[in-house]
Amino acid sequence: MTAVPGARAVREEDAFDVGRVAEWIRTHADDATGLDGEPEVRQFTGGASNLTYLLRFPGGRDLIVRRAPRGTKARGAHDMHREHLIQSRLAPVFDHVAGMVAFCDDPEVVGGDFYAMDRIEGVIPRSEWPADVPLSPEQARALCLNAVDVLAELHGIDPDAAGLADLGKGRGYVRRQVEGWSTRYRNARTEDVPDLEQAMAWLDAHQPDDVATCVIHNDYKLDNLVLAADDPTRVVGVLDWEMATLGDPLMDLAGSMAYWVQADDDEEFQLMRRVPTHLPGMLTRDEFVAAYAERTGRSVTPEQWRFYEVFGLFRMAVIAQQIYYRFFHGQTTNEMYALFGPAVQVIGRRLDRLVAQDGA
Repeated sequence: MTAVPGARAVREEDAFDVGRVAEWIRTHADDATGLDGEPEVRQFTGGASNLTYLLRFPGGRDLIVRRAPRGTKARGAHDMHREHLIQSRLAPVFDHVAGMVAFCDDPEVVGGDFYAMDRIEGVIPRSEWPADVPLSPEQARALCLNAVDVLAELHGIDPDAAGLADLGKGRGYVRRQVEGWSTRYRNARTEDVPDLEQAMAWLDAHQPDDVATCVIHNDYKLDNLVLAADDPTRVVGVLDWEMATLGDPLMDLAGSMAYWVQADDDEEFQLMRRVPTHLPGMLTRDEFVAAYAERTGRSVTPEQWRFYEVFGLFRMAVIAQQIYYRFFHGQTTNEMYALFGPAVQVIGRRLDRLVAQDGA
């Protein structure tokens, strides 16, 4: 079989009984075609939250298995049943989700909940664009505009029609997010990172009302998109629905743009780049926001956007700190997690500059 980029040997601490999992999936799958035998298992090591594995069965069928990491986790995070349910209900109205195969809540199988889904084949952009996939500046721009279209499509789904009306808490999303992420940061802070109290106070004082309530992904970035192998400008899949909910679409856009490191950003922020948004032809953050506003009919002035920019960066700092917390307290031996502490410091300095601008 062709190698899948990003899939590597399973870390010892993340291993499981492959035969038992394969047998469970075969028994519970709606369609067990191509699932005979014991699969080869590889682990996607790029993520730092839920654990993701590739199961390659001898019959040629590839599955993806997602499960929560071991160790202490934030309350409400790593909910495999919720993640599975969201994608199952989105599938009839949004054709960019993987086919769900089975969900397991029997702790005897791997020690916790997990689910299996079919792998969407295609190109997944990582920190560097794959060398064997040509991408001209014109194609890069087209990819960005198509990514805008898919995000706008998601935000246009009727939650009631999709059976997702109970996914969130309704109005007041912005307020709940500012309060919730501030609490999470204070709870996860370690002694070697900034307190970010200035940013939290600024967000509390400047929060706008919700502009709408819709289905949002909450981690919409290039490495969570699958692009067509024969046309890397076309989005064929959206991955990682762990944080999806009902909420404000501009808050979703804010989370996306926090990861959008562009070519003219300063050297320190360039070190934060995890997706190839710096390539020639890629939209800038301002251009992406403008394209989204045009696509959805929402008007966002630069001063209005400033709140969302600050929030997106702050939220990214909290996510990084929650991951770093696990390393700091010895809950994981993965050395990659050690890098998230310095990342919080970089984001903190960027936040300080943003909230210190005139008019703050």
